[in-house]
Amino acid sequence: MPNLNNVVLLLIVANGIMSMTGFTNFEFFEKYKFNINAIQKGDKIRMFSSGFLHADWSHLIFNMYTLYIFSPIVISFLGNLNYLIIYVASLGLGSAFSYLFHKNEPHYSAIGASGAVSGILYASILLYPQMELFIMFIPIPIPAYVFGIGYLLYSIYGMRSNRDNIGHDAHFGGAVAGYIVTLALQPSLFQTSQLMVFLLAVPIILLYVLYKTGKI
Repeated sequence: MPNLNNVVLLLIVANGIMSMTGFTNFEFFEKYKFNINAIQKGDKIRMFSSGFLHADWSHLIFNMYTLYIFSPIVISFLGNLNYLIIYVASLGLGSAFSYLFHKNEPHYSAIGASGAVSGILYASILLYPQMELFIMFIPIPIPAYVFGIGYLLYSIYGMRSNRDNIGHDAHFGGAVAGYIVTLALQPSLFQTSQLMVFLLAVPIILLYVLYKTGKI
């Protein structure tokens, strides 16, 4: 298991404190969750505060465990400060995607660190593409880039079908931020991992085309 870096620990603690407060304090939860109507009225802090709230313990634990697993890869390549930049950018762009795709739904609400976590996950895949992942019910390891591409393609499907209560748009926005910021911070990847940079861009390009043609 990876060592728990102090910056990662701080983020986990912040998520834990905010989420646990929201579990028992309905007014606190309502004040800081992502909500289109409130944001349009000027309450922009929700774009970031919502990323530290979770629906329940399982939601919180899953996100924090994923963050704990993949954060050391990003930190080992880019350092603590750049890791935080990716985290905050992914959280922000994840919320921006949620706003973009739901701006005409005044009652739409969302919570969770999934956007930020998706950014860290996508950054780690870009930085360490030879990584392999074990997925539940699949007995063989899956190349990380295959998982990353599949994850975003599934997010596109979820955004188009809109049949569940999952913030697929936030997941996608976070991953896009992780991709863009990581390349900005480590431009050598354009030379050392050209194929991987292209492959991981495919779902992003697909979403852009679908959005521009009004199919999502």
